[in-house]
Amino acid sequence: METTKNEMSEYNKIFFEKLKNYLDTKIYFFGSVQRPDYFPIASDIDVAIFTHNIKSTILKLQHFLHVEPDMFKKFVWRLNYDNTLVEGYKIMYKEPENNCIVEISIYDEKYKKNILIEHNGKKDLPFYATWCLIIIKYLFYTLNIIPPELYTFFKKKILSIMIQKKEDDYVVFKNKKT
Repeated sequence: METTKNEMSEYNKIFFEKLKNYLDTKIYFFGSVQRPDYFPIASDIDVAIFTHNIKSTILKLQHFLHVEPDMFKKFVWRLNYDNTLVEGYKIMYKEPENNCIVEISIYDEKYKKNILIEHNGKKDLPFYATWCLIIIKYLFYTLNIIPPELYTFFKKKILSIMIQKKEDDYVVFKNKKT
């Protein structure tokens, strides 16, 4: 998962190469960029970073991305694979002018094997699930006729019911205002 099934823009390729070199670690791609339902102009690119020092990695990402610390959201995720409870941090980073939309998840290295198994379980979908995802993405991204909440609802249902897996137990914590 260090490479993608889908072609990314030249800008995104350079962005991820610089990020990988700056952090001096591997970057793992997952989500739609690994499946046929990837929309290069609209889909975000999901990546996972594993580290022995989460705080240091967040500081490096903050510097690299030129973002504030409160952009990183803590989350807890129960893996369907083995019911492991995993915590991590994520940031949604956007450069609309370069069509660069990235969701970065940062995890402790000790969860790497289980998380990669979980992500790989959603990589090869049945054709009917893939087509349903393509249709709702077209309706959402291209035609703009369904609201974000409905898009998210359908996407979650397709990625659970149609591939016969439990829906993810996932909680993102809001940052406190200081």
